[in-house]
Amino acid sequence: MLSLNNLTVNFGERYLFDDISFTINPHDRIGLVGSNGAGKSTLMKIIAGINPPMEGSVNKARFVTVGYLPQDAVVDSDASLYKEVESSFEDVLMIEQELNEAYEKLAVTDHTSDEYMELLEIIGELQHKQEDADAFRLKSKIETVLMGLGFTIQDMEKNVRAFSGGWQMRIALAKLLLKEPSVLLLDEPTNHLDIESLQWLEDYLRNYNGAIMLISHDRAFLDSLTKKTFALSLGNMHIYAGNYSFYETERLIRKEQAISQKKNQESQLKQTQEFIDRFRYKASKARQVQSRVRQMEKVELIEIEDEEDEIHFHFPLAQSSGRVVMELKNIRKVYPSSDGQVNGEKVVYEDLSYTIERGDRIAIVGVNGAGKSTISKIAAGVEPHQAGVREPGYNVIVSYFAQHQADELDLNKEVLQTVDEVAEGEIRTRLRTILGSFLFKGDDVFKKVKVLSGGEKSRLALAKMLLAPANFLIMDEPTNHLDMRSKKVLQEALKEFDGTYLIVSHDRAFLDVIVNKVLEISPNGAVRTYLGNVSEYIDAKKKERKQLTAETAQVKKENYKAEESQKAKVKSEQGSQKLNVKSEEEKPKKNLHQLKKRLEQVEKDIAAAEEQKALLEKKMASDEFIKHPLKAKTITAEYDAATKKLNQLMEEWEKLSEEISN
Repeated sequence: MLSLNNLTVNFGERYLFDDISFTINPHDRIGLVGSNGAGKSTLMKIIAGINPPMEGSVNKARFVTVGYLPQDAVVDSDASLYKEVESSFEDVLMIEQELNEAYEKLAVTDHTSDEYMELLEIIGELQHKQEDADAFRLKSKIETVLMGLGFTIQDMEKNVRAFSGGWQMRIALAKLLLKEPSVLLLDEPTNHLDIESLQWLEDYLRNYNGAIMLISHDRAFLDSLTKKTFALSLGNMHIYAGNYSFYETERLIRKEQAISQKKNQESQLKQTQEFIDRFRYKASKARQVQSRVRQMEKVELIEIEDEEDEIHFHFPLAQSSGRVVMELKNIRKVYPSSDGQVNGEKVVYEDLSYTIERGDRIAIVGVNGAGKSTISKIAAGVEPHQAGVREPGYNVIVSYFAQHQADELDLNKEVLQTVDEVAEGEIRTRLRTILGSFLFKGDDVFKKVKVLSGGEKSRLALAKMLLAPANFLIMDEPTNHLDMRSKKVLQEALKEFDGTYLIVSHDRAFLDVIVNKVLEISPNGAVRTYLGNVSEYIDAKKKERKQLTAETAQVKKENYKAEESQKAKVKSEQGSQKLNVKSEEEKPKKNLHQLKKRLEQVEKDIAAAEEQKALLEKKMASDEFIKHPLKAKTITAEYDAATKKLNQLMEEWEKLSEEISN
């Protein structure tokens, strides 16, 4: 479907890619991995046609379309959210415009003219095109994707510019998903998603009818979706027939094999070189010496990727806190409206109470805007609240990290100097090693803070926070700018941390092995605690939704039966009253045989309709209904149609019964 042949990209003597070739097939699910700077984003831009390769070619079939989502996608538009996303359907909107123009011409054209008949044919063709493009489900598709990504119905008419950077990325992602390109290229698509939206995207992509290549530092996301892994290393592309976990295991096996092959190669080269040195000046061996020299020149030396030193980071020791680490009592938190009017204020928390005890390792989850960052700021003491009490426990030392912490760094200090100021004890001797785990390599540690990128500043602020002694850590999205290796270093340190922490994050693989509680924040400010890790929380939520769906369907069924029973009773009573006032002679003559025969058929149809409705209710209570929003919409439409048909049959049954009894 799409192939890259002999691709080469280099910057001076440094090669990002050196003569690599590979193919993307229909329905492929590919994880693109490699260390920072290996060229993952560059490769995606080449596939998308944004950057040309220095050498080599990108070949694709004529029908193949490629869609690309960069890491920091921004939508520059003055349109409403709905109109902006609707613009993805350019072909459908063009058909609609042509159809409206044809109707306008038709209204002022003589219906006896040839032009009138031609317009009718054009309108017919355009209507067929609309049907083929599934134009009548356009609104449903747009709303399904936007609401899956966390937008609300109220957001649909908002100006695109009113949304923050994270929501801008979601708008760009929605437009790309709705275009349904043959090859979907996603560069860190989960960075700004909450748990709910991440789950929806995962389910959506699992059923996507095209090929997907994605870059992500979310291991659980990669493992769930990918079936192949393309690994960039030392300018080469290595292909693995499995997900990220498979790649990690297989990579070690291949490396051991490569080391063994390299040893054999070195041994053979040594023997060859010894032969050359020994007989270089012996005339009778000249031909053999020259042959071996040529052999050595043709040998491709086996390269082994340097394995970075394993880094173990331990938090500096701090005194133990009391049993109760933090109590939030009857907290009220309100944000004023943008125009300062009181009646436009947003109440985030009303009478919130929550207790954190020593040893709690809590993940804070919830939809974006629910108040996850707000509760972490209140607990850290950096956010004011209108009512209630924030009460730290005995001997509690709080250390807090949020994205804005980078703004508080001294721009004129060097990276190493910044962390050296807060480090205490023997850890100061290992600062350069620790900075390496946060991607500051070599002379990077001597850079001034002011020349660092936003991501580098965020990593430095995190390292600085972690080096200060504390027994209660509060972290808001600490892994956003970390690669797999850095996250593992932080994860291992948190596993060994002898204290308490709150972490706002959507990275399941990172959280699952380090948390023992999940604090869910609802959009209405309500909080609920689940014991266990994030994966166990997600499973619990699925069971709750499944149970709620089943209970709702059962209530609807019982209400319907009660309503129909009451209707039948009323009709029956009305029929009895009519019988009392009519004499036998006044009854109209009817064909009772035909009526009874039709009644029998209607009763069979009612039984079939009830069976169909029960089957649909069973589907609505299944995991498939919850996992697949598009299927759920179809099943719901079928359920509504079945209910309508059953109501019509019941009405006919009542009329037939009344006529027979009269």
